Amino acid sequence: MSQAGSVEEDLRRNYAEDVVVLCTLGVSRGHAGAKELAQRLQQELPDARFAYRTVLLVDGEPAFLEWTAESAAGRVRDGADSFLIRDGRITGQTIHCTIERWQHPPHRKPKGLRRRWFQPFRLGFR
Repeated sequence: MSQAGSVEEDLRRNYAEDVVVLCTLGVSRGHAGAKELAQRLQQELPDARFAYRTVLLVDGEPAFLEWTAESAAGRVRDGADSFLIRDGRITGQTIHCTIERWQHPPHRKPKGLRRRWFQPFRLGFR
C-alpha cells in the first residue's frame, strides 16, 4: 500500500475491485480484504517509516518490490511484495515480511546496551 495518502485512495487508484492478496494469514479478496491487511500492518508498526530497497521492477504484468520499515514498535528488514498488474490495476499481490518487535524500545534502551535487541514476531506477512 502507499506510504503517503490514505489506504482508501491507494486502493481506489491502483487496485482492481476484485484484487486477491496472498500472505501467510491466508487469502484476502477485494478492497475490504486488502484494507484489512494494511490496517493490521499499521497496528503492528504504527507510524512506520518505509524504505524501498529496489525500484519497482515491472515486466509486463508481473512486478516486484523489496522494502523495509521501522517504527517505535519494531521493524521489518525483509519485506517483499509481488504484483500482477492488468489494465493498469493490481489484480493480485503476495506479501512477505517478518515483523521484529523491539524487545527494548530504542528510546528506552537499558544502559550498557550498545545495540537494539529484537524479538521476532510473525504477523503472517512472511
